[in-house]
Amino acid sequence: MKENSEVHTGHKDANYEKSQTLEKIEVMLSFDNHAGRVGALDIGVCYGTLGSDLPSPTDVVNLYKQHGIAKMRIFNPNTTILDALRGSGIAVTIGIPNEDLENLATGQGAVDQWWNINIAPYVNDVTINYIAIGNEVDPSVGLKNVLTVMPLLNNIQIVRDRIKVTTVLSSSVLASSYPPSTGAFTPEASSTMAGILAFLASTDSPLMINVYPYFAYKSDPGNVRLDYAQFTATEIVVQDGAYGYVNLFDAIVDAFVAAMDKAGGATNVRVVVSESGWPSDGGGSITTPELAATYNKNLLNHILQKGGTPRRPGANIEGFIFAMFNENQKPAGEEQHFGLFYPNMQPYGIGKMRLFDPDHAALEALRGSGIRVTDAVNTWFNNNIAPYLHDIIFDYIVVGNEVIPGPLGNLSCL
Repeated sequence: MKENSEVHTGHKDANYEKSQTLEKIEVMLSFDNHAGRVGALDIGVCYGTLGSDLPSPTDVVNLYKQHGIAKMRIFNPNTTILDALRGSGIAVTIGIPNEDLENLATGQGAVDQWWNINIAPYVNDVTINYIAIGNEVDPSVGLKNVLTVMPLLNNIQIVRDRIKVTTVLSSSVLASSYPPSTGAFTPEASSTMAGILAFLASTDSPLMINVYPYFAYKSDPGNVRLDYAQFTATEIVVQDGAYGYVNLFDAIVDAFVAAMDKAGGATNVRVVVSESGWPSDGGGSITTPELAATYNKNLLNHILQKGGTPRRPGANIEGFIFAMFNENQKPAGEEQHFGLFYPNMQPYGIGKMRLFDPDHAALEALRGSGIRVTDAVNTWFNNNIAPYLHDIIFDYIVVGNEVIPGPLGNLSCL
């Protein structure tokens, strides 16, 4: 995950309003509503392990299954996680850490040894969809190592037959991204990317990209509209020739697609969004549970709709939400707060909810959530009136006194 200030579009919408409190729980409710179908509809969650208080891999695998999350991305071949995945049916993407690439690039023997130690013991019991060589590697030496290792790994028969080999890019490899049609790889990345794309095309493998509208909004909130970054805009915000963009996610994806087109060999290379998310804390007013829930819920729905992007309409774009848990061993600040769950495996951001009226739709959504609900009217009555009912005769309860028009009109719900 890296910040990128290059991708910025649209103008800030002063009328954008934060989501309702109920949206804090809608991400996991959306997963639950799609339980049993999520894997087939190409959505997963990244499972990072940089935390001192995280649950055991066995418990995490059960949590994925409980919520119908059928795809997992891990960042290294963690044997404890892979053992827990045996027989689970969860399709996993396994990363090769950047620090391993220099050694693997020395030749077939190094790659075979890595495979035999880290992957071979699991291929019969764990569903491995992808092996991602590196994660956001530097665009010079790192990408060259990726290109060297790709065919070496693909030389292994079982990889060639059953597993797709790819790599993960961040927006830092783009020299230009706004408007999306100007998308192009940096000069130092361009020649190597042509070779990587040719390999991916020849093996029918996708290119993985990390897409973070949050960082684009953070870097330029004066020009990037929040609703555009959160999938909540209702009209075209950026018109790029024949292509109109209602959300920043599609614009970032299409900037990569345009860069791939310019590099050559990309017409049949699909993209997989290997990370996308919004932090719930650590970055001031733009990192709240409400905003994180809104983004993640809308990301989930956007991917499941299979609408593609303006440059690739109808394309089936797989995606992974980042991440399963908050990780307290990451750098302090927002990077510790991308999780959907607390380490105790409860959905992040809400343990109690206050309702201002007994809204039936809200109460239906809360069934089985474990969230404690406080009705403000009942609480006020129980605290202020109920203790005196047997000793005092009440004729009226007057709601307000000479209230002014406007937001205080909400008192009518009493």
